[in-house]
Amino acid sequence: MLDISRQLTPGHPTWPGDPPFRVEPGARMARGDSVNTGELRTSTHTGTHVDAPWHYDDTGLRLEEVGLDVYVGRCLVVTARGPLVGPEALEGLPESLPPRLLLHTGQPAHWETFPEDFAALAPALIHELYRRGVQLVGTDSPSVDPLTSKTLDAHAACRETGLLIVEGLNLSTVPDGEYDLLCLPLPLAGVDGAPARAVLFPAGTLPEPPPVGG
Repeated sequence: MLDISRQLTPGHPTWPGDPPFRVEPGARMARGDSVNTGELRTSTHTGTHVDAPWHYDDTGLRLEEVGLDVYVGRCLVVTARGPLVGPEALEGLPESLPPRLLLHTGQPAHWETFPEDFAALAPALIHELYRRGVQLVGTDSPSVDPLTSKTLDAHAACRETGLLIVEGLNLSTVPDGEYDLLCLPLPLAGVDGAPARAVLFPAGTLPEPPPVGG
């Protein structure tokens, strides 16, 4: 099993303008409390996280309306370099791809500061993935769009095709190839996304869920 989630350590950087990630101390046994607890404060897009369609489509599904089946099952990890990853990243791959594709663009395992120069995804790549059977696209970058984008063209392409998004993966030690993905977002209601724990298993370990909508 390979854990491809970013560890949320104190001071973990967040998207510029988002609230900082914090875990404040609550009860403490050292102070006489019966247990230790903490108060968690964070953005819905901290670290490894999923985007619900409502994040980039005001009429889109909120997180609790998205089935978990798309986040579980066969996936392909592919190395691709930016600054803009286009359809050429798929050269040499089969015409029919697994339902989930994760892009290793070279981000390190841990961010000391928020990365401002990262590989984004071209809308043409999103449309080509959809044509080849992909339902979920993931990236180790903090977003599928550039930091300074105002039009969010890759998110718009995902809205048009119905592809779901996982961002902020840690693929720094993962060889290219097929795996089984288990990516479970926090079960938050009425939200635009949520942090997730994502792990990879050897291909064939997990049963493939029925097709989305099946």
